[in-house]
Amino acid sequence: MFLLEKEKLKRLIDVSAGRVPADTVIKNCKIVDVYNATIIEGDIAIYDDLIAGIGEYNGTKEWDAQGKYASPGLIDSHVHIESSYVSPEEFGRMVIPHGTTTIIADAHEIANVHGITGLEYMIDAGKKTKLAIKWMLPSCVPATPFEHAGAVIDAKAMNAPLSSGNFLGLGEFMDFPGVIHADDAVVDKLIAAKNHGIPIDGHSPAIVKNDLNAYVAAGIHTDHECSAKEEMLSKIARGMYALMREGSACHDLRKLLKGVTSANSRRCLLCTDDCQPKTIMELGHLENHLRICVEEGLSGITAIQMASLNAAECYGLADRGAIAPGLRADIVLFDDLQQFHTQQVWIAGKLTAENGAYLPSFERHSISSVQGALHIGDFSKEKLALTIHAEKAHAIEILSGGVVTRKKIVDVHRNEQDEFVYQPEQDLVKIVVIERHHDTGYASAGLLSGYGIKHGAIAISIAHDSHNVITTGVNDEDMAFAVEQLALQEGGVILVKDGKILESMPLPIAGLMSNQSGEWVDRKLQAIHEAAHRVLGVNRDVEPIMTLCFMSLPVIPELKLTDSGLFDVTQFKFIPIEAD
Repeated sequence: MFLLEKEKLKRLIDVSAGRVPADTVIKNCKIVDVYNATIIEGDIAIYDDLIAGIGEYNGTKEWDAQGKYASPGLIDSHVHIESSYVSPEEFGRMVIPHGTTTIIADAHEIANVHGITGLEYMIDAGKKTKLAIKWMLPSCVPATPFEHAGAVIDAKAMNAPLSSGNFLGLGEFMDFPGVIHADDAVVDKLIAAKNHGIPIDGHSPAIVKNDLNAYVAAGIHTDHECSAKEEMLSKIARGMYALMREGSACHDLRKLLKGVTSANSRRCLLCTDDCQPKTIMELGHLENHLRICVEEGLSGITAIQMASLNAAECYGLADRGAIAPGLRADIVLFDDLQQFHTQQVWIAGKLTAENGAYLPSFERHSISSVQGALHIGDFSKEKLALTIHAEKAHAIEILSGGVVTRKKIVDVHRNEQDEFVYQPEQDLVKIVVIERHHDTGYASAGLLSGYGIKHGAIAISIAHDSHNVITTGVNDEDMAFAVEQLALQEGGVILVKDGKILESMPLPIAGLMSNQSGEWVDRKLQAIHEAAHRVLGVNRDVEPIMTLCFMSLPVIPELKLTDSGLFDVTQFKFIPIEAD
């Protein structure tokens, strides 16, 4: 191996010096120099999987860029593949033609269902794509002790995965109260990561002052939960990298760009977090972020820095992030630096996508180890009952444009048994979370406002982050039917009305992902969205599925529902449904 590497290095030097032809030369480029924030006109020489040089070169193969802009491959600094509802190899096929060559992926969704087995599936499936997937070991499985997940990964269980070489760092630390209050189990996880010398991702929505100081002092150096410019600047001031998010449910980028300056832009990264096929097919992937950056007044070069060099430096990826000799040959050709239409994509020196098409052969990994993950044998319609011993109650109010909710006090209608009764004139419905991993029979009901559903019911097996079953609707019969049919189709999404299925999307991979193509998922989602809005009456300004699946996440303010009860995130405790 040493001799082979020595010969490769000698050959690289020869190609760089111009003594021997390059394997491939991309001629006549406008090269985006992310170090000097300028443009260099010339050629890019490639040897094997590396960039040999920039300047004037000849090669065995030559590609005329015809003056197009050559950018480093784009890096999504934080993404959950599972939230795209497609498998890792399919996700790679979808995003590479948009210029994304590397992603920092946190598979805590499937880890909360299948634990280490789920992570092993993701890693193996990810090897089937040319996309470079850098995995972060999930830090919070479960996300909090206030819900029931399918697995537990504690500090002791982290040692073997961290020693395996399969993980770049520790995934987002959502249990921010545990960090701030130096909880023993949390500190053990932080120490495990520190002992391996790896970066730790953050998740600290609305954390300020000394609490933020404590969170950062613990060794956490990124955050993707900023929702306002001032919050982002406060975190950058404390040494954090700001991961500016633009996904399918959360649209924070434009707000945060107002805080980006020439002085702090190198501490800013771009990420999607959660991104559905519909978004990718209609808007693109990271090149859509680049467009938004330019629309908001940044230069195209600064935007590319945030999507390449900044991310590489943040995560210690010294072999990529720029177009320079000796770096990995991940290169994207754009028509211009305003619209960022992606023409060609090279990954590790190979032309991998052209004019929107993924070029390599495609092969799927077996899903047998993570199939069939709905265990709700103890479920019955009676589990859906919601008893309220007061005229007023706490409700989860959906706020448009994100997954943050408001704690709302509402008037409720009840029957003689004090059970909640839906009223068509009131935008208030029942929402129920049902444990689906261990047949425990745990279920908890609450109230949802702002969703708008007026007919039937919806049930999903995607419920961040423990991924229990969520159902909401206007009557118990349809809600129960939806849950039962969801189990029969091995999870996913189902819409019903009057005891009949309107639309469904099976997700047999852990109840989170499809084994079909992104195009198939997109068609299904479009049909589901249309039926949810047109037939069931869900508000048009609400993304009906991704919004619903965040209603159980007890680490994003203000009020959420887990299978254990109604949870006030600001107080970090369960509260009664009844309001004073």
